[in-house]
Amino acid sequence: MRAPNDLLIERSPYECPFCDATHPIEIRKRLVQSLVKNEPVEYEQIYYYCPVENDEFIPSRIMDHNLLKARDAYRREKGLLNSDDIKEIRKSYDLTQKEFSNLLGWGDITVQRYETKLIQDATYDNLMRMVAENPSLALKSLDRHKNYFLPERYLEIRTLIKSKIRDKGNYLLRVQEIKNYYIDFEEESDFNGYKLLDLDGINRVLGYFAKFVNPYKVKMMKLLWYTDALHSKLFKTSMTGLVYQHLPLGAVPLGYNELLSLPSVKVEEEYVNDYIGYRIYPLEEINLSSFTLEELNILNSVANFFRDKNTDEVIKYMHEEVAYQETEPKQIIPYSLAQKVRGFES
Repeated sequence: MRAPNDLLIERSPYECPFCDATHPIEIRKRLVQSLVKNEPVEYEQIYYYCPVENDEFIPSRIMDHNLLKARDAYRREKGLLNSDDIKEIRKSYDLTQKEFSNLLGWGDITVQRYETKLIQDATYDNLMRMVAENPSLALKSLDRHKNYFLPERYLEIRTLIKSKIRDKGNYLLRVQEIKNYYIDFEEESDFNGYKLLDLDGINRVLGYFAKFVNPYKVKMMKLLWYTDALHSKLFKTSMTGLVYQHLPLGAVPLGYNELLSLPSVKVEEEYVNDYIGYRIYPLEEINLSSFTLEELNILNSVANFFRDKNTDEVIKYMHEEVAYQETEPKQIIPYSLAQKVRGFES
């Protein structure tokens, strides 16, 4: 029997080193412990399993991937950006690795090393964070190091950064609107599942369901509640820190309309049986490795169970939950009731 933290990712044809033949190989993931800089870290290791020989192996390129994940786990422990975080910052400015290094005034291959193998120190980490959070700082850094760029490319990057400065202002306004709904929930409590509002986490969860379920708006709100309720039931905290209210169509998070302005999703009107529906589509690629194994298991369970149910069926299912039946209209639904969420399997 496999360990409970072992997860099948996919089955794929591969030239098996045990069988000297190409046949379906299981690509799996599990939690393991390793030493990085003489400190133990836990990370998700990918390995290949041959069901014919009942044995496992790790190809060299996967071994490099696993080493990077171990280093990323160390970075998380130390509060540093991981390799994917750095890559996302760079790509948000549409820069190559060399261009990002040059914008920051570093050596040509510094960013490439941070994305593939080296662990940055706190000073370099802070500078990348500041550039990510403040496009105006990126613009100043670009202007300071403009001699590293061809004139045409410098102007292209400068135009993009100026656009991000404008977009950032609009995004910050939307984020503030969401935070205003949670002004009375700035401490961990039974109403937020003993977790403070995590907008980055909410953004990832929305993107996951937009990609793998593609629901309408009402259904999306129920997927969020079931995700948080199940996480609370299993781990005593919600996944996102969202606060839910008892409304006619089921549990709905505070600020639900504003949540759909987060960058991972877009909302499009669709006519369904003479009614207007609001379908949720993914707007940016979601990095599954940003979720823990436990989070992915919950998201998979919720997605698989509700994927083929229409909105009315999901609402009916929600109305039968203890958490809904034991609260009054417009009342905040405490997570102590969400602990009684029904189990479900796909």
